[in-house]
Amino acid sequence: MTVSPARPALPAPGDRLGRYTVERVEALPEMQGTLVLLRHDLGARHAHVAREDDNLAFGVTFPTVPRDSTGVAHILEHVVLMGSQNYPVADPFFAMLPRSLNTFMNAMTASDWTTYPFSTRNEQDYFNLLGVYLDATFFPLMRYESFRQDGHRFEFETPDDPTTPLKLQGVVYNEMKGAMASAGAVMYRSLGAALYPDLTYANNSGGSPEHIPNLTYEDLRAFHAAHYHPSNAFFYTYGTLDLTRVLGEIEAHVMSRFSPQTLDVSIPDQPNFEEPRRMEVGYPGTDVERGGQVLVAWKLGHSTDPDHNLRWSVLGDVLLGNPAAPLTRPLIESGLGSALADLTGYRDSFREGAFAAGLKGLSAGKADEVEALVLGTLRQIADEGIDPKLIESSLHQFEISQREVSNSGFPYALQVMFRLLGPWLYGGDPVTGLRLEAELERLRADLAAGRVFEPMIQQELLDNPHRVTLVLRPDPELMARTEQSERELVERLSADFTEEDHARIVAESLRLKELQEQPSDPSVLPTLTLNDVPATVLRVPYDTETVRRALVGRVPQPTGGLVYLDVQVRLPEVPADLLGTLPLYAYAVTRSGAAGQDYLALARRIEAVTGGVSASVGVGGQPGDLEALRLSLTFGGKALSRNGAALVEVLRDLIAAPEFTRERLDQLLRQRLAGLKASVVNAGSAYAERLAGAQVSPAARIEEEFSGLTALTALQRIVEGGEAEVDALLSRFARIRDLILQGEPLLCLTATPEDAALDLGPLTDTFGEGEAVGRPRPGTLAGGPQARLTDSPVAFNAVAWQTVPYTHPDSPALLVLSRLLRSEYLLPELREKGGAYGGSAAFDARAGVFTMSSYRDPHVVRTYEVFRDVPTFLAGDLGERELTEAILGASKTLDPLTSPDTAGRLRFFGDQAGYTPEVQEAYKARLLAVTLDDLRRVTAQWLTPERAGYALVAGKDPNPETGALGLRFEVETI
Repeated sequence: MTVSPARPALPAPGDRLGRYTVERVEALPEMQGTLVLLRHDLGARHAHVAREDDNLAFGVTFPTVPRDSTGVAHILEHVVLMGSQNYPVADPFFAMLPRSLNTFMNAMTASDWTTYPFSTRNEQDYFNLLGVYLDATFFPLMRYESFRQDGHRFEFETPDDPTTPLKLQGVVYNEMKGAMASAGAVMYRSLGAALYPDLTYANNSGGSPEHIPNLTYEDLRAFHAAHYHPSNAFFYTYGTLDLTRVLGEIEAHVMSRFSPQTLDVSIPDQPNFEEPRRMEVGYPGTDVERGGQVLVAWKLGHSTDPDHNLRWSVLGDVLLGNPAAPLTRPLIESGLGSALADLTGYRDSFREGAFAAGLKGLSAGKADEVEALVLGTLRQIADEGIDPKLIESSLHQFEISQREVSNSGFPYALQVMFRLLGPWLYGGDPVTGLRLEAELERLRADLAAGRVFEPMIQQELLDNPHRVTLVLRPDPELMARTEQSERELVERLSADFTEEDHARIVAESLRLKELQEQPSDPSVLPTLTLNDVPATVLRVPYDTETVRRALVGRVPQPTGGLVYLDVQVRLPEVPADLLGTLPLYAYAVTRSGAAGQDYLALARRIEAVTGGVSASVGVGGQPGDLEALRLSLTFGGKALSRNGAALVEVLRDLIAAPEFTRERLDQLLRQRLAGLKASVVNAGSAYAERLAGAQVSPAARIEEEFSGLTALTALQRIVEGGEAEVDALLSRFARIRDLILQGEPLLCLTATPEDAALDLGPLTDTFGEGEAVGRPRPGTLAGGPQARLTDSPVAFNAVAWQTVPYTHPDSPALLVLSRLLRSEYLLPELREKGGAYGGSAAFDARAGVFTMSSYRDPHVVRTYEVFRDVPTFLAGDLGERELTEAILGASKTLDPLTSPDTAGRLRFFGDQAGYTPEVQEAYKARLLAVTLDDLRRVTAQWLTPERAGYALVAGKDPNPETGALGLRFEVETI
């Protein structure tokens, strides 16, 4: 028997660990952990969460309070990751991605802080990354060329020809041009400026394109010197780490090299308004009929007050948390707009909290009506009172959120970090971000004594003059005016340029290009080896039984008293006219009525007894056959164990007895359309990848019809078609419901051993006589290269190929190739040299689709030339280092981070689809044996121009430029 080494004992308050003093030790029983708070003699604060979790985490966060909109904090976040004293390579951050088995690596800039977090399950990897992150943040080289590359620079259209037009370039500059074309981003920046006009929140911390050129290199260096100092740092560590060792590493790398420093990063209170205000803001949109938004927002009390924060979090959920909520329902049923406005709800991401509510999908001139509706509804709620059942349901949701430990979507280790950072950075108690028992007890006691939330609505909203009505309107001419303003800005800034200035710009451009072309030597960076890659994959024990037509899997896991239930229904043959309807059905079924309850009653029921339910549609296949496709609808949910039976009944009713009405479905379709349209300018590369893949792969064609731009176009046609189209959709929904009941059900229950015997009979009895699982054959999208035009000043380019199935010997090589191209070729070419925010390659091994794409890209032709030059790159000087790093990076995709809620369902459904541990481990063994010759061979065989599908999302027709490439795009406007 193997005995695990004993964990070092945790320190006690008052202990000295080197130059650290332990200030507090708090048990965290909800997550079976302990919080240790320390302070260094230099003033640095450190929070350590000791917890039995094999995923280890680190973060260092600096309060950053920009005083303008030049993007200094955001550009600094980029530049510090571009070489440091111990790691003087061009881009150690991106160079470490393939040298590590990290489960998360990133950096991000918020309105008033910048953070650098990572997580990994490998202890050696943890300390490798720790050294790189510490050196990058505290001792960056901050080269002038890095500032020019990622910040902003003048550059001639032909860099070495001063007779060509002068332009502004820069990774962040192009990123923010794309970001500020998004209505949601404009709304967020405007909300900060509207509610807190005298504070740092009035500035665009990401950088406004018109102000970014005002930032100087000297300003950037001064901002780093002031803010990136231990006295202004908040450190976070998590897991089974030896705290003394971690602190020793930080002391040796950082603390020993600094002296105390005082920096005032405090944010004062925003002076209260004497009367409500209104602000109108435009964004580059052409949908003047449905593109407007109106948001009514208030400044509240300090977000560091745990009682205040909890009560507003609960009240925000009570008012807006589901379709039946007393503020949501009147807003949606008013017919004024199609969905709740962006940023609706309570926000504690400002030092003083904010509450807002409103609508989007509006035509012009609706501000007065929306404002009156919000205020009138709140007044009615305050007068008539809130149903105690709604409050109890919301508190039930908070109980679930406190208990649940999940890596689904985002590593739990870093979820904990962000929960405690909120109060911590503003001078509050970080424990209150993790433990709410005392606040919940006080709230329940006050609720028992009388009304709590109605006086809050009256006093903090209705009687509060610090209110802003924010009107966001689409401006079809704004993009053209912005482009003209950019040209005028360049002309104004360069008006006095001499021949010597032109020569300097050429010289600096050539110098930057020379540095970008220089081979980097990442050998100075720490790395793992292929020996660190586990040869095995996740094995999770579960029991199976066949009940009538259903296969049931029961997975015992330490879920902390929650039960997770998934019902995957493999569908029989789906008629062609129902294919595109499946995702609309999945969207609507959990938001409508069922079993005699309308959507309002069902929403209240779901909120009261579950932690949420979902429905999704998927396309799957077999490991050895790309043509053997099948369609499925999956219904899922979670609940506290005491409500397990109620969860089963909810899912049964959704599957067997859904009820749709024309009025409710029309609301839902308009909400979904608004959401999809808003997502295009933020996720343009994903849409372009789907559209390119649909030209070469039947599976990708289905995905495009489910969630791509084809789906958006079809939905818009339904919405514009009025009652007749909605009635036709209702008829198709009835046919889908019948198909579901004829399908082949697979049920997976994940729960603690004592809860795993939950009676699933109400579900298994639902399915009667069935039909064989269908095999769709949709073909591929005809028409050649596709371009979709939208309101974006930058482009999203993609190319795709259909290749081989999972069990084909070439599949692992294609996966490795995708990682090699991403790190060694596309990022340098598209981001560093081309100024795009991102460049990527990906391989979906199960669908056999290989893609390359760019994100927020100022180029089209150049980018497709980069895509086509892959064989030339592979013929160059590549060695074992590049290959090993690519294999390491590829292996991470085969070992996803799981947690008790996800591990069982991944294993159970993977096994039923044929992706057994044996199949996956054989794949991994082949992956570890891939050679450089394999990469060149699969490129030549599968990634040829004549086999490719091309697509892009951009702001203008690409055909005048792409003719030289031999590409002619079919153009449609979104």
